[in-house]
Amino acid sequence: MRFEIYRKGGDALGNTPGTKDQYTWRLLADNDELLATGEGYANKTDCYHAINLVKSATTQTLIVDFS
Repeated sequence: MRFEIYRKGGDALGNTPGTKDQYTWRLLADNDELLATGEGYANKTDCYHAINLVKSATTQTLIVDFS
C-alpha cells in the first residue's frame, strides 16, 4: 500500500470551488485500488499530519457502524 499526496483546486474542469491549491491524500492498495482519501489541507504539513494519524490507527481502533 502507499499514500499519495497531490494538489487539487477549483476550476472550470469540475473541481470543487474554493479548494484552489489544497493538498490532499489518497491511500492505494498494491493493485492501485483506491482505499481511502483525505480532505483538502491548506499546507503540506497538515496533509502529512493527517496521513500520520491514519497510519497510527491500530487493530485496537474501534469500528463504529451506524447502519
